[in-house]
Amino acid sequence: MTETPVPPEPAPAAAPTVTSEELLQGGREATILHGAEVYRLRLTSKDKLILTK
Repeated sequence: MTETPVPPEPAPAAAPTVTSEELLQGGREATILHGAEVYRLRLTSKDKLILTK
């Protein structure tokens, strides 16, 4: 009895890359909708990003 070779699983797709400039569109804050939840992405005065619910 011969075994049928199992085909390899496809490699996972690379995660999309989006710049913070694209998200913020020149501002300092963006709203992100995730399902029924709303998140806020803010750029701080020290050039850090904070994501809050």
